Amino acid sequence: MTASSTVPPVTRSGIAPGIAHPGLILAFLSIAQFMVFLDVSIVNVALPSIEHDLRISEANLPYVVTLYGAILGGFLLLGSRLADALGRRRMLQIGLAVFGLASLAAGVAQDQSILFTARAAQGLGSAFIAPAALSTLTTTFTGGSARAKALGVWGALTGIASVAGVTLGGVLSDGPGWRWIFFINVPVALGAVLLAPRVLPETRGPRRRFDALGAGLLTASLLSLLFGLNETIEQGWTSTVVIGFLALGVLLLTLFIAVERRTAAPLVPLDVFRPRLTRSANLATLFLLGTVVTVFFFASLFLQQVLGYTPLQTGLAYVPLAVLVAVGAGVASNLVSRVPGKIVLVTGLVLLTTALVLLALAPASIGFLTGVLPIFALAGLGMGLSFVPLQIAAQAGVPEQRAGLAAGLINTSQEVGGALGVAVSATWAFRRVDALTEAAHGDPALIEAARTAVFHDGFTVGAVFAGLALITALILLPAIPRHEGPIAA
Repeated sequence: MTASSTVPPVTRSGIAPGIAHPGLILAFLSIAQFMVFLDVSIVNVALPSIEHDLRISEANLPYVVTLYGAILGGFLLLGSRLADALGRRRMLQIGLAVFGLASLAAGVAQDQSILFTARAAQGLGSAFIAPAALSTLTTTFTGGSARAKALGVWGALTGIASVAGVTLGGVLSDGPGWRWIFFINVPVALGAVLLAPRVLPETRGPRRRFDALGAGLLTASLLSLLFGLNETIEQGWTSTVVIGFLALGVLLLTLFIAVERRTAAPLVPLDVFRPRLTRSANLATLFLLGTVVTVFFFASLFLQQVLGYTPLQTGLAYVPLAVLVAVGAGVASNLVSRVPGKIVLVTGLVLLTTALVLLALAPASIGFLTGVLPIFALAGLGMGLSFVPLQIAAQAGVPEQRAGLAAGLINTSQEVGGALGVAVSATWAFRRVDALTEAAHGDPALIEAARTAVFHDGFTVGAVFAGLALITALILLPAIPRHEGPIAA
């Protein structure tokens, strides 16, 4: 069970030879991945509490979200290569250790610099955990119904973790405090590190060179762009700091493309973008996740700082949205084998765009049952209907030997899209915080109106991202092939 192997043969049972307890392996991998997914959503509800306790300015608050996504997206493909070369169980243990230590550091953070550094480290740990866990799953469950069931469990984790994350974030923030959204990861990560040698086999993929320079350039370019965008909130677009970091980001991205063209083993072979379907699917995904993460970021602030919800009430308010994401994904999974996937995608994006427009117009007096709930229902259903056809489009027509690369690219597009979405929307929304606050002269009604206007600007940018995803789907995306079989992969 601990023997190292490359690609295991397919057996009639669909389980790799030598695996005595596949259910235990699936449970272990599911818990590890659940922790990664949970940490994406659990932090959103706690943002106002974190902002207050650590005295983080609204201009810097997006870093709590964007640093995690940028590091995760930048190092995800490198993490996959490292898992193949050094051993998947080993990289999973390293990732869990990094994630656990970073969670501890985030929980004890007394200022924003320590919290931001810890969030970046959590992203790095997640970039090692996610590909190692998924590749271990696919080499354990090698085919047939066993793999379909395992991938079904894996795919369901996203929806379940999103529900659990927002709810648990509210419970912990209202109870022992926001620091426990990070402390809760520590015993889970430590236990997983110690149990991994007893539960998981050690497997390796084909030995390939890994492009550390490419990963470094990609991540550095993303961080430079995020920092430049964020600094516009306080310094304006004409600041030399802003111009310098944005220019540096573009330069590093250009260098990344040049390195990928010339290196013998590129992190991202650029010819993978040659098919129009792959290109358009990743672009639409980038815009879609820019919308999704913007919704979670600004809705958490709007519900608590304008509507006066407690963290627990905010977490519970998200539950219908998260449930309808899962429902929409289930409906889409059935529809894509019967009707063109592009129709399903466009329907979902129209619903999501409508929801963002309604959020951008929502008054400070909006009620939950008559306002927030219907809008969240539209958003959740739209997200669920959109995720599935884009996943299919990203994988359609990709040769078997590049299936892992295609999966890595769509996941990278999701993480990068989410980080850039929050950075851009926060840049636009928070640009006039100081002016509106000064104009309020301490009047509570005017302060509430100012906050409402700021969050409306954030939702407006989210609506623009959703509209760009819709335009991409309508104009650039070719027909999505009908899909027969499990979608959860």
